[in-house]
Amino acid sequence: MKDLTIGNEGKLIVQFAMPMVYGNIFQQLYNVVDSIIIGHYLGKESLAAVGASFPIIFLLIALMIGFSMGFTIIIAQYFGAKNMVKVKQTIDTSYIIILFASLITTLLGISFSETIFRLTGMPDEVIPDAATYLNIYFAGSIFSYAFNGISAILRGLGDSRTPLIFLIISTISNVFLDLLFIVVFKMGIDGAAYATIISKAGAVVAAIIYINKKFPIMNISFRRYEFVWDIFKTSLRIGLPTGLQQTFVATGLIALYGIVNKFGTVTIAAYGVANRIDTFASMLAMNFASALSAFVGQNIGANKPERVRTGLWTTWLITSGISIIFSIIVIFFGKEMMRIFTPDTAVIEVGNGYLVIVGSFYILFSSLFVVNAVMRGAGDTLIPMFITLISLWLIRVPASYFLAGKIGVTGIWWAIPFGWAIGLILTFIYYFTGRWKTKGVIKHI
Repeated sequence: MKDLTIGNEGKLIVQFAMPMVYGNIFQQLYNVVDSIIIGHYLGKESLAAVGASFPIIFLLIALMIGFSMGFTIIIAQYFGAKNMVKVKQTIDTSYIIILFASLITTLLGISFSETIFRLTGMPDEVIPDAATYLNIYFAGSIFSYAFNGISAILRGLGDSRTPLIFLIISTISNVFLDLLFIVVFKMGIDGAAYATIISKAGAVVAAIIYINKKFPIMNISFRRYEFVWDIFKTSLRIGLPTGLQQTFVATGLIALYGIVNKFGTVTIAAYGVANRIDTFASMLAMNFASALSAFVGQNIGANKPERVRTGLWTTWLITSGISIIFSIIVIFFGKEMMRIFTPDTAVIEVGNGYLVIVGSFYILFSSLFVVNAVMRGAGDTLIPMFITLISLWLIRVPASYFLAGKIGVTGIWWAIPFGWAIGLILTFIYYFTGRWKTKGVIKHI
């Protein structure tokens, strides 16, 4: 556990963010290796199936992502205020919600996966692999929920290092199992899904054993937990808008896939691979934003608003610099990066077109996430939800549909940074109103 209310703001945020960055690098390296193995051993249809599965997975876990962020913020503010009784009650309540949410997600995911793929117009040759992968993944979704929930709680307590350790364990075992199941046992796309479930399960078991010994306040015993309705209602106020925001993003991604699907398997595969590369740039901004949210939460709880301002602008400068570097890399080396995933020249060309257009505007994405992180950390998640709804559903999706009809698939790519730009403008306008400062869990006189 780490107190983020004292010490140099920039140094604290970097120290807190870097374990998450390292963890996500490992996670994305796994995703890269996973896609490389699938692309080279199973072909572009399976590659397209895994890529198209992501927004469906994201849709069904979106609300839980929101609740996890909500619990991080609540725990951070109580921890900043040194109210350990409330910290413990929040942790207990989060465990119960995670359990029930994972069970509901499993049922919904298995019941409607193929239907969603058909509604988005996915090519028939891709659907069987995509549905198989998704059903197996959702059968083990409780492990993903548990891992993400434990990580969110630890971040609220100022510990971003422990989740890194278990993420590395999960990633390494996942790569090993991918090679074993796909290359050696010839299990096809089933093997990729089983590898993910088994590796996550192993990481969760290891995490439970560790935190029971090292973090008594987080003890997981499956015996007695205290469910506190007031905390649950607070988590709804903070987490539900964030969850709905993530749901809008997920459904927007599905809608975009519905447009992409019209251009065939090559474009679907290219879009999926380009998104993998995209994630390396976006994850750094998202990790620093998560660190900033926890930092803001603790400092709002400790009634230190001046540290919040310093933390915001320091984080913005760091993420902007990183985004510019990534933009230069993907613009000039996009084809080489695509070639790592697939030997198919048509897929490489389409994917490179995406990277050149979208990659030029990474700074818009990182800025949007960083400013949003301040409001989330303060407990104001409703307005960011509406801004996401506007920028995605009123701007990006309609623009994608319109431009795709006018100039083809590149129109979809141009609509993405256009949506980011509108979202960033609206977010800055709201930030400067200062209304987000009054939304904290802890009310200071």
